[in-house]
Amino acid sequence: MIDVYSWATPNGHKVHIMLEECGLPYTAHPVNIGTGDQFKPDFLKISPNNRIPAIVDPQGPDGKPISLFESGAILLYLASKTGKFLPKTDRQKFEVMQWLMFQMGGVGPMLGQNHHFRLYAPEKIEYAVNRYTNEAKRLYGVMDRQLAKSKYIAGNTYTIADIAIFPWLRNWKNQGIDWADFPHLKKWFDTIEARPAVKRGVEVLASLRKPLVDPKAHENMFGATQYKKR
Repeated sequence: MIDVYSWATPNGHKVHIMLEECGLPYTAHPVNIGTGDQFKPDFLKISPNNRIPAIVDPQGPDGKPISLFESGAILLYLASKTGKFLPKTDRQKFEVMQWLMFQMGGVGPMLGQNHHFRLYAPEKIEYAVNRYTNEAKRLYGVMDRQLAKSKYIAGNTYTIADIAIFPWLRNWKNQGIDWADFPHLKKWFDTIEARPAVKRGVEVLASLRKPLVDPKAHENMFGATQYKKR
């Protein structure tokens, strides 16, 4: 039984979906990032970057327990463990990994900044809103062009690249996106969204998440608390 320490965010859902797709037994432990659970010593032992998600697998590669943080690394680990959603040949594997890195280095950070300045920043900074909205549209365009020539993001097979990207696009409306501008990506999005394992994965811990209206939650998420030396 894999223990997942997580919250209902795009990065959390990446791992929830992967576990559901692989059919692996797991227990989801909520780490409420609004109340500061991510700073607790027990969580920091397995996630030193105080970010969700993290996992503990009692049956690691050598039969011993292993803990992992960083959602991309967890996806790669689960793909290796199960032999699913990552091709076997080097050529195909690296084609998938480049799109996984695209999500980790581009889609996640840039859409995260877009969300912050459009929804959570205490003041609307026009330059920041425009910068990250335009970057979101650029990234959507990259994916739309890719999906004009393939069924899935890294070819014609569903992989961890699709699993990594999908949760970040669920808030497309809040990102200032009009699906009419990205028809190939919209078709892909609808295909992924309809998968039973995806439907189950995005519901994991979702009932616990509340809107960030509490000043303390804002402090834990965006204030000085996260920068304290630990």
